[in-house]
Amino acid sequence: MKNLPEEGFVRLSQIIGNKDAPGVLPISRSSFLAGVREGRFPKPVKLGKRTTAWPVESIRALIKRESEQ
Repeated sequence: MKNLPEEGFVRLSQIIGNKDAPGVLPISRSSFLAGVREGRFPKPVKLGKRTTAWPVESIRALIKRESEQ
């Protein structure tokens, strides 16, 4: 979880990564968003008209839960 801030919010590119930097979850964008729709992954928060992010605590909990399985 070295790429996650201690508190605040993270954008999708920080979670799944992009071509320049790896994310904290090895999953595609479409698979992650499908998991959000299905309720397997945390729901995002709208921070502005065109800004969506996830609370870092929910992503840390997701990583912990997935690593225990």
